[in-house]
Amino acid sequence: MTILAKHAAYKLAYDELREHGVDPFNVRFDSVLSPTEGMLAGRRTILLGTNNYLGLTFDADCIEKAVEATRRQGTGTTGSRIANGSYDGHMRLEQALASFYGREHAMVFSTGYQANLGVLSTLVGRGDHLMLDADSHASIYDGSRLGASEVIRFRHNSPDDLYKRLRRLEGAPGDRLIVVEGIYSMLGDTAPLKEIAAVKRETGAYLLVDEAHSLGVLGETGRGLAEAAGVEADVDFIVGTFSKSLGSVGGFCVSDSPDFDLMRIVCRPYMFTASLPPGVVASTLEALVKVRAEPELRVSLMRNARRLYDGLGAMGFETGPEANPIVAVAMPNQEVAVIFWKMLLEAGLYLNLALPPATPTNVRLLRTSVSAAHSVQQIDTALAIFADVGRQLGFLGSDRRRAGGVI
Repeated sequence: MTILAKHAAYKLAYDELREHGVDPFNVRFDSVLSPTEGMLAGRRTILLGTNNYLGLTFDADCIEKAVEATRRQGTGTTGSRIANGSYDGHMRLEQALASFYGREHAMVFSTGYQANLGVLSTLVGRGDHLMLDADSHASIYDGSRLGASEVIRFRHNSPDDLYKRLRRLEGAPGDRLIVVEGIYSMLGDTAPLKEIAAVKRETGAYLLVDEAHSLGVLGETGRGLAEAAGVEADVDFIVGTFSKSLGSVGGFCVSDSPDFDLMRIVCRPYMFTASLPPGVVASTLEALVKVRAEPELRVSLMRNARRLYDGLGAMGFETGPEANPIVAVAMPNQEVAVIFWKMLLEAGLYLNLALPPATPTNVRLLRTSVSAAHSVQQIDTALAIFADVGRQLGFLGSDRRRAGGVI
């Protein structure tokens, strides 16, 4: 017996996965060649599971800004933002984020996970109510646990269920904070934000939207689902990350809330974590410029996403409810999911294997994430590999059809 014996069930499940000869949660690339290709076990592999939506990880301007800042200010700050860790770049990045979203205030965190951890545990406390979509990301659930508010889950993407649960709280003291995501990370579906904003207005709640997967993806200028849905004025707080469309690492929160800067002295994950290195800040600033200046990146991204989504559906695979850069394919059980994933990898296609409890409704998923940097040829090659593996495993046939495109 060891101190980790309490996790024996997870160990057993993990050991069963590794019996197939490859560890799906510990894939190590020999090198990464570009936003869309890497070398794995000496083989050139298409990357279709990296969240590198705009392909900016190898952007020459972003790299040059990072190198320049690193040479000028070093590899790290060695301190938190409330100690020695606030540099001019951090301030400029916060100003740029506030300007991009048309908000008064912005805070930058060291990761997107910490942004949710810090913001949620700070905004609501004892006596308040945190209303979470049931399919919320792990960082949202962990942020809810760090705080002391009552957590109430409502059915995924159900404004009606949210409204009923808020109505039951009428007359109770405390604030209510609704939390939804722009694009949900497993199935790639979007929140019905117009309807949720209407519930927010009627019930007097606050609304936070996590735009981690929708920043740079949705909206006329890439601000996310709130922009695309035309409800930015109803959203009190926007949280997001730099590790997807912006190609670096870090997180943020923007808001017009009065006294927002109080967060800097009461938000523990912000106060007690070393700040982002100058190179990361500089590359993120440049990436944000490109989101604004190069809308063609979003056009290419959505073209690729639609091509992959439609192609998989035409073959008979069961995909998510809408075409977004996250395209998930449902598997009938865990054994088939693991074998299918392994065969794709051996054929030169990397994507994510997503298993319960990380997935909604305990579905087993092959999760892809498309990039603007993918060529049409790469998307078509990925589809051909899916088709070949699907035929080998008996997935494709005249009697197999998508059930309305919904998992």
